[in-house]
Amino acid sequence: MTVSLPAVQFDSALLRKYDYPVPRYTSYPPATELKPEFEEIDFRASLAVGNYKKTPLSLYCHIPFCETPCYFCGCNTVITQRREISEPYLGYTLRHIRQMAGLVDRDRRSVNQMHWGGGTPNYLSLDQIETLWHEITQNFRFEDNAEVSIEVNPRPLDREYIRVLRQLGFNRISFGIQDFNPKVQEAINRIQPEETLFNVMDWVRAAGFESVNVDLIYGLPYQSLQTFRDTIRKTIKLNPDRIAVFNFAYVPWLKPIQRRIPQEALPEASEKLDILKMTIEELTENGYQYIGMDHFAKPNDELAVAQQQGQLHRNFQGYTTKPESDLVGFGVTSISMLNDVYVQNYKRLKEFYRTIDAGVLPIERGVSLSKEDIIRRTAIMELMCQFQLSKDDLQEKYHLSFDEDFDEYFFPERSELKRLEADGLVQLSHNHIQVTPIGRLLIRNIAAAFDAYLRQKITASFSKGI
Repeated sequence: MTVSLPAVQFDSALLRKYDYPVPRYTSYPPATELKPEFEEIDFRASLAVGNYKKTPLSLYCHIPFCETPCYFCGCNTVITQRREISEPYLGYTLRHIRQMAGLVDRDRRSVNQMHWGGGTPNYLSLDQIETLWHEITQNFRFEDNAEVSIEVNPRPLDREYIRVLRQLGFNRISFGIQDFNPKVQEAINRIQPEETLFNVMDWVRAAGFESVNVDLIYGLPYQSLQTFRDTIRKTIKLNPDRIAVFNFAYVPWLKPIQRRIPQEALPEASEKLDILKMTIEELTENGYQYIGMDHFAKPNDELAVAQQQGQLHRNFQGYTTKPESDLVGFGVTSISMLNDVYVQNYKRLKEFYRTIDAGVLPIERGVSLSKEDIIRRTAIMELMCQFQLSKDDLQEKYHLSFDEDFDEYFFPERSELKRLEADGLVQLSHNHIQVTPIGRLLIRNIAAAFDAYLRQKITASFSKGI
């Protein structure tokens, strides 16, 4: 199947109307549904089913440490300049990797994707990086063409560190820019001169990485339409393969570090919309394809190609080209996402260490998916990734009976879908739900029509759609 997606259309009135909190749908059910009552035996059973089915693996390794806080950050981090704290964490993470490897049939399951995130993975020394790399690759079998990526903080990097990462086997790399403007950088405690960012990109290209992703954030203090246009144009000059442009979610009641940001300096909602419109126009006019949500890629990038072929997928790490893989996470706060079970590890080092010492899996909370959850997940992810949904395909895949076809199964959702259609966000037909060019920017709101949990939630838990 080849998917041809028209250009995004921008409608300020609709964007304002639908600018309310909804999940990002890196999973369904959302991570907010993971509960501490979850039983470890269900996770082990789901891993065993994956062994039987020879389901491929996607691995995630979490390094939580950062030397200094970024005031915008919503991640689970440990802020410390005491480098010695990383040594015991590395030891416990190696033990966790061995724990998980003991539950996975290496002969029947191969790894097609691995990602290291944080925090700051390059908080670790090169010796520690190599130790962690070898532990993982000795315990799991990697495919020859596996996608192996790492997030890095560009400020402390040098050419040698990048060279060693590539020599080990990392073939994709990601680093945060957020904004080139020095005043914005100072306000968010993320000072990184333009020269540093261009040097890092030069070193990455020279080392032979296959793909480079950079992150930007709009809605930060002291940003304006013109200053962020400068950031976008410098980013285009940097020439990354993928660009993520995130909307800053100011939620100091959830992330107290954000109280250090001067709230009066945040751009108004109308200016944020102008910034978003300009960003989409500048990037698409300069050859980047809008993938969805906040992601852009060059037309020959794997994400863009997968979307054109109707093969784009989504998991806790965001958009991915690897279908039907079980995601297995190592380290504190990391999430494992199996076909019918999601779990998250303990967020605090103390609890993580305690459970590893006790010989049990460090699972803090989890959820087992029902058949209805899986059906709704498929509907949501098809919309999020392909911007369309075939009713017949879903009905056939899950063997819905004649008297329980798509429209009957989702009867309660009809009124919401009709409302979305009346606003021009979707086109409904006998067999298809097609997202319109206007609706692509509000895909989270469209997907939310199929979210049975959201109707029971106080939505302040989630960031706004735009």
